[in-house]
Amino acid sequence: MTNNKKAIVYVRLKEGVLDPQGVTIHKALSQMGYNEFVSVRTGRFFELEIEANGNDIDKRLDEVCSKLLANPVIESYTVEKH
Repeated sequence: MTNNKKAIVYVRLKEGVLDPQGVTIHKALSQMGYNEFVSVRTGRFFELEIEANGNDIDKRLDEVCSKLLANPVIESYTVEKH
């Protein structure tokens, strides 16, 4: 049996950064009659499986997120470990 862990990383545009995909989705919702939605922000997520043999996994996850998965200038990220 493996002792691997999972981490879910959610990446979103920071507040104030234009989200053209979200704007397009919001317009489509309105055109379809779904007027109760005030705004839409898009994002993405990554599911990472991790070998659970390291003690500094939080540091490693932070490095991976800031160097590869997210652009820290315009995006923020959160990590959930399972």
